[in-house]
Amino acid sequence: MRRIMLTLFLAVLFPSIVTLAWTGSVGGREKHAALLSGKRIILDRGSSVSYMDAEEYLWGVVAKQIPADYGKEALKAQAIIARTYIYGIMGDQNEIPESSLDIDYPEEKQLKKMWGKEKMAEYYKNIKDAVEDTNGMVITYEGELITPLFHRASTGRTRAAGEETPYIKAAESAEDVGADGFLQVKTFSADEFAARIREIPDSGELAAENIISQIQMISRDESDYVEEIQIGTKSYTGEEVEYALGLSSPSFVLEDYEGNIRAVAKGIGHGYGMSQYGAKVKAEEGWTAEDILKYFYSGVEVGRQ
Repeated sequence: MRRIMLTLFLAVLFPSIVTLAWTGSVGGREKHAALLSGKRIILDRGSSVSYMDAEEYLWGVVAKQIPADYGKEALKAQAIIARTYIYGIMGDQNEIPESSLDIDYPEEKQLKKMWGKEKMAEYYKNIKDAVEDTNGMVITYEGELITPLFHRASTGRTRAAGEETPYIKAAESAEDVGADGFLQVKTFSADEFAARIREIPDSGELAAENIISQIQMISRDESDYVEEIQIGTKSYTGEEVEYALGLSSPSFVLEDYEGNIRAVAKGIGHGYGMSQYGAKVKAEEGWTAEDILKYFYSGVEVGRQ
């Protein structure tokens, strides 16, 4: 399964509400969050251990995952996605160590850099309201929590994920072309391009000389994402080349440009599941969070667990 783009952080704007996700303590005193959902995250950081209710923890999850100005219903949809993911990892357990979530949890200074001081209170409230308004809501398929993949913007059409996740089917999202950073252009010298491809595990040798003639596109999916590409004598997935070249998406073309290799990528992220930018536009058009989720995830139910 492709990477699940779920990284976390927790705001500390309102110490009277919650501040311990970063440090586990307030004013040097360890605190324990009251259970609100019946599920909690064990903040097992360093030598100290503290706890946070899963619903409070979600404030940070959602804030990191999606721009806070994407609209109320889009934020609510993202909150439901984040909750579905965490509850899915927890399974039947009522608590789970944060370390088992395999997350990268940013510091407070990253929040300030991301939002800016003047927008801090407004954006915090947007996120907090989205989580609270969807309290307990998750996405299920045939009674089971789904794997809620999402991305920032598709190529204009999201991807189908295959038999293991039948609810992730291709969906039109033409408005994604308006997303900031939708189109990315990068240029590499032949030597740099070859060096980056050689960093892919099991890539073997690859000479820089006449490298453009050694590139052959093998297959793309129905949404224009690269499935297989041959470079030299080896074949790679679109994701492998995307990561090696630092591209924004596995939907790309490689072409000769004045003796160099030019990579042109479109979309942001892997293309599976909900397009956040598509959700933003749909929210602006009056769609509810439930409508948005049922559009991007086929045959699912959205409700409280």
